Amino acid sequence: MHYLIEFRRRLIQSLLGFFLLFIPLAYFANDLYTLLARPLLKHLTNNQELIATNVLAPFYIPYELTFAATFFLAAPIFLYHLWAFIAPALYPREKRLIWPLLFASSILFYLGVLFAYFIIFPILFGFIQNATPHGVRLMPDISEYLYFTLKMFFIFGIIFEIPIVNILLMWGGVVSKSQLVKFRPYIIVGAFILGMLLTPPDVLSQILLALPIWFLFELGLFCGARFQRFAEASKDDSMQGNILTR
Repeated sequence: MHYLIEFRRRLIQSLLGFFLLFIPLAYFANDLYTLLARPLLKHLTNNQELIATNVLAPFYIPYELTFAATFFLAAPIFLYHLWAFIAPALYPREKRLIWPLLFASSILFYLGVLFAYFIIFPILFGFIQNATPHGVRLMPDISEYLYFTLKMFFIFGIIFEIPIVNILLMWGGVVSKSQLVKFRPYIIVGAFILGMLLTPPDVLSQILLALPIWFLFELGLFCGARFQRFAEASKDDSMQGNILTR
């Protein structure tokens, strides 16, 4: 019962932090949607605009965006309370190792979202506008645009978690650094294939996505090896401390 009560308390505090962020952001719901639509609006010409095919869409779509934005911003709050809940059950060396991973994973996810917004979206929407056939007027629906951009944010946020995945795989003993190095050619090819699937069919766009994936993989190798050595050193120190205590 003690753990259930603690879990409920942490959950209530997390939800409270979520709604404290949501309330002020809801006031700027329309402004947030305008900001989200800016990369597309810059490439629409001849007074083209986004349209709403649902009568209620102009009202509830900005609030859906606000809800999603609040969730992204409140993620560190949820992670902190999750950490505070499980921390008493961890050894001191595990606490020193897991906390930096939680912090780094949040930063990398946000970097992935920013990369999609500032790099991928301008290239993608510029290509779509130029590729639109003559006689076709590009007027995206506001709900479809929201769901598309949120999906892209999530995809690139997950892609930028590659270093954390490498670290966890090496730390858990699933693979070693040498095994990951052997997979490097496949990772490079996969990065360019992913770039081909997620970006316009031009070489520059594919390179702009493939190179960061490759860099994140190499960063994961470097950090994973150092993290593994630090984990082993911490484990040896804790074992020596236990022996001395006995």
